[in-house]
Amino acid sequence: MSDSLPGSAADGVEEGKRLIRVGGDRGLSLADRIADRLSRLTWGTPLHAMRLKGRYPLKLIAVPDDPFFGDVARGEALLDGRVTLRGEQVDILSLDFAKPIGSPALTEYLQSFAWLRDLSSVTTRAHGAPIAEEIMRRWLAVHADRVSDAAWRGDLWGRRILAWTAHAPLILSSKDLVYRSTLLHTLAKGARHLDRASDRVQIGPPRIAAWCGVLVAGLIMPGGDPRRGFGEAGLKRALDQSVFEDGGIVTRSPAAQLDAIQLLTVLIEAYAARRQEPPEFLQQVQAKMVTALLGVCHGDKGMASFQGSAPVPGDRIQQVIEATGVRTRPLKQAREWGYQRLSAGSSIVVIDAAPPPLARLVEGGCASTLAFELSDGPSRIVVNCGGARAALHQLPAQLTEGLRTTAAHSTLVLSDSNSTAIHADGSLGRGVIEVELARHETDHGSRIEASHDGYCRRFGFLHRRVLGLSPDGKDVRGEDMLIPAKGKRTRGTTPFAIRFHLHPQVQVSPTQDGQAAILRIGDGALWQFRCKGGMLTLEDSVWIDGRGRPLGAQQLVITGESPAGGTNLSWVFHRAK
Repeated sequence: MSDSLPGSAADGVEEGKRLIRVGGDRGLSLADRIADRLSRLTWGTPLHAMRLKGRYPLKLIAVPDDPFFGDVARGEALLDGRVTLRGEQVDILSLDFAKPIGSPALTEYLQSFAWLRDLSSVTTRAHGAPIAEEIMRRWLAVHADRVSDAAWRGDLWGRRILAWTAHAPLILSSKDLVYRSTLLHTLAKGARHLDRASDRVQIGPPRIAAWCGVLVAGLIMPGGDPRRGFGEAGLKRALDQSVFEDGGIVTRSPAAQLDAIQLLTVLIEAYAARRQEPPEFLQQVQAKMVTALLGVCHGDKGMASFQGSAPVPGDRIQQVIEATGVRTRPLKQAREWGYQRLSAGSSIVVIDAAPPPLARLVEGGCASTLAFELSDGPSRIVVNCGGARAALHQLPAQLTEGLRTTAAHSTLVLSDSNSTAIHADGSLGRGVIEVELARHETDHGSRIEASHDGYCRRFGFLHRRVLGLSPDGKDVRGEDMLIPAKGKRTRGTTPFAIRFHLHPQVQVSPTQDGQAAILRIGDGALWQFRCKGGMLTLEDSVWIDGRGRPLGAQQLVITGESPAGGTNLSWVFHRAK
């Protein structure tokens, strides 16, 4: 799956077209929050309990395949009697679903039953079923008859239905008829709950998960034809609201993109289990999402670290792509999703060319506008610290929140401030509203010119970045400019820093003139870095790996001060051999 030719219309690159992406949404309105709260309060009423009553299946019509391989380490921990996630763990025999279990991430892992995939990947049904049934019995004892906010959230029920049906042999092998009927009865109640709750779930992967649950229930449970038609209409609405036209997820997170692709793929497997053709819109969206996902992957086939995502390894990405059955090439220009990809020779550059995600769509967005990553074949060179949503639980909150800042990304930082404010409660504040971008593809290579207004209000400057890749991929040239914004006056000088975070395997040797450095990458190749317009220094950095672990790294930092009239700096990465 190689990149398409520069300027290919099929690849979505429109040469020279100026693109404007506008952000600025600051969160849910008061009316939206009140409506959501009232909806959740109705879950505990006798009326909602009446709505959940009805026939329940004696068995499932079919068992769809889960085409994805789980996490081996987590699966082996389950065999040892422990539930683990990102360094956090709890003993199965001490699990009490009536009490808080741990972090929100661990709670969702347990409540969604995502652990069933991990368990099924490391053992047989005979060995895994007793473990799965033990956790299931503990969950049913608390949540089967009580509709509560935590466990009955729509997105969790959607994921739970996908997990229960795909891994039914692990949880429905018992000869205990009371246990089996309780589980199937609860499954039916969950589906009825989703019929009414799915459209109120958060837009993005949560709403997609909820509607996938409705559809799988309609496909796998007897008498599901009416629900199937209703679910397909609901899923189409959810996808129209959650996925941009270019195939990117509205939360702008590559990890969320991967998650949504997996949800749709498991749903398509449910159609296959019933020997039915999935709706055409579902296959079309899945194909577009795979194309967009490949656009943010490096030469090692792994995922780039943007918007809090960890660098998911290439083997997992490839396994997911193979499971979808989609054959495509990486998308070079995801105009709405906000990522631009340059590729030539063995070099790949991925650029964040959009405002952070809208506050009402996601928590934990990053102030990373105009940051980029660079790789040479299987070796990553310039990276972002990444991992704000995937780091180990034990890491200090100050560090994980710091991973969201502009300084944790390979871009310009003005006066040690974020291009989009990050509030103390974790929400995003004012900052980047508009990104203007133009892309050019010529015989001399690819070039992107982009600017954002995140520093205009506070400091009176637009940040403009020009980034080009030569036809042979051996030169990555950049220029960063601070341009006085119209109607804004600045006094004195304003300090800036342009940061290039380096992968932990990159060995750096600065030159004595303070303007250059030699970089030796993983396969022994040498790259030269040189800058003009500021002072180059070498500082410590950190990189969050695919398992959420912080690894020590270094960063190249160009520092200086801009006068009121603005300034510009140029820099280049050149492959020497």
